[in-house]
Amino acid sequence: MYIFQQKRHKLEEKTEKGIFLGYSTQSKGYRIYNLKTKKLIISRDVEFDEDAMWNWDEEKVERQSVMIPKETPPQQQQEEGTDQAKMERRSQQAPGSPRRPPSSEEIEEETPPRRTKLLSDIYETCNFIMLEPQNFETAVKHKVWVQAMEEEIKMIEKNNTWELADRPKDKEVIGVKWIYKTKLNADGSIQKHKARLITKGYSQLPGIDYTETFAPVAHLDTIRGLIAIAANRKWKIYQMDVKSAFLNGYIDEEIYVEQPQGFIAKGSEEKALRLKKALYGLKQAPRAWYSRIDKYFMDRGFRRSLSEPTLYIKSQGNDTLIVSLYVDDLIYTGNNEKMIQDFKEDMMKTFEMSDLGLMHFFLGIEINQEKEEIFICQRKYTETLLKKFKMESCKTVTTPLVTGEKYQKEDRSQKVDGSMYRSLIGSLLYLTATRPDIMFATSLLSRFMQSPSQVNYGAAKRILRYLRGTKDFGIWYKSTNDAKLVGYTDSDWAGSVDDMKSTSGYTFSLGSGIFSWASKKKATVAQSSAEAEYIAAAATSNQAI
Repeated sequence: MYIFQQKRHKLEEKTEKGIFLGYSTQSKGYRIYNLKTKKLIISRDVEFDEDAMWNWDEEKVERQSVMIPKETPPQQQQEEGTDQAKMERRSQQAPGSPRRPPSSEEIEEETPPRRTKLLSDIYETCNFIMLEPQNFETAVKHKVWVQAMEEEIKMIEKNNTWELADRPKDKEVIGVKWIYKTKLNADGSIQKHKARLITKGYSQLPGIDYTETFAPVAHLDTIRGLIAIAANRKWKIYQMDVKSAFLNGYIDEEIYVEQPQGFIAKGSEEKALRLKKALYGLKQAPRAWYSRIDKYFMDRGFRRSLSEPTLYIKSQGNDTLIVSLYVDDLIYTGNNEKMIQDFKEDMMKTFEMSDLGLMHFFLGIEINQEKEEIFICQRKYTETLLKKFKMESCKTVTTPLVTGEKYQKEDRSQKVDGSMYRSLIGSLLYLTATRPDIMFATSLLSRFMQSPSQVNYGAAKRILRYLRGTKDFGIWYKSTNDAKLVGYTDSDWAGSVDDMKSTSGYTFSLGSGIFSWASKKKATVAQSSAEAEYIAAAATSNQAI
């Protein structure tokens, strides 16, 4: 195996012996057991000796023959004695028994060198562990999580979600489990501890336990468009949260679940729970909730948008009320305060709701509402992202990408950890909710997530350097007298080096700020720059409509 210069000293050997164990399923490369470091590594820079076979007996003898006695502290002697005992036990195998290479459990994956953690990082890790237990046994030791579980069960029983029943003989009883989540405010402080009882829906059978599962979710374009309209018309935007929303959906199928840990009925331990309404984790739960809330809006005179099934509009003369639904979060705005108040009171009578007041924090987006303007950004998320990738003190740059730089799949540079790269690109994609300035760069680098190289990872880290200098950037919506829907589009021609396909993008604005944007590589190859522009214009027109 070839050892790259970054991983060795100047006078060290450039190659090391290893044993071929198979092919990697995560990236292009061979799984090699390094005899020197005793670790499993993935490498493409390998030269095979197909006529030779490694002899584990000889390797053991060679390793024992180079041992030199020396004085050591008692603790170290004890550790060496342990290692020696292990070697003696291995040598006591029956004569002629085949030797095997270490199993996957005995081989550790290659990990980067360990560095001393900052005290703040240790505190943060400890706090995270304390905030969210991984199982019921851990959670039951803390009062806040016991209270959270009791509150969840109380909500379920108040909603008449299930009833105790005998176990069915012809149907499978679905298991349940507890999950724990700490909800945070925009400043990182704890909002509340939430315990959620979910079903193990993966054991459900299609056609028997469920039929339809699809439920629409509001697009971020819709959320930003609603903010742009409200800012232009000087409306305030409010927010409500439906408590245990999926428990409000009705189901048609006969479904039984196990009794939850910590809340098993005494004297009825062998019984199961028959569901009357949906429970989190069921395949049909999202569909059941959407059907229930959609019926609520339609029965009260709302009109559902034809292009966005989670956007509802109600008009009474010159008064307008607009509601957008994102699973169990509702944001609403309008020009009549009484109409808004009546809607809120009716919602709270029908469902168990949390009134969050003016919208300040939604889906990780920070919203600052002033009298005639609204500003949205993701400053807190950006700071968390920089800290996650150890870039909080990096040097800043003025552009997300190097101008004119071309990227391709085979750039002859060293491959990097794909999971780390995918995590970074996924985080950047979420950040594009309020940062259209990194949309093209993130979209471009997302093409290399299958097998990223050092060049790709360096380009992604450049975006982080750009973000550090622009943490406060966002979109500013304000009231204007001539607010019009305006769209722009553009396209390159054969910009992709790998397949010669074009990349196009568009933006739409309403008043002072843009609310819809995209950057995407086309599915077909354009034969000319004019054709590339026509394809982009057609896609933009579809979005406008």
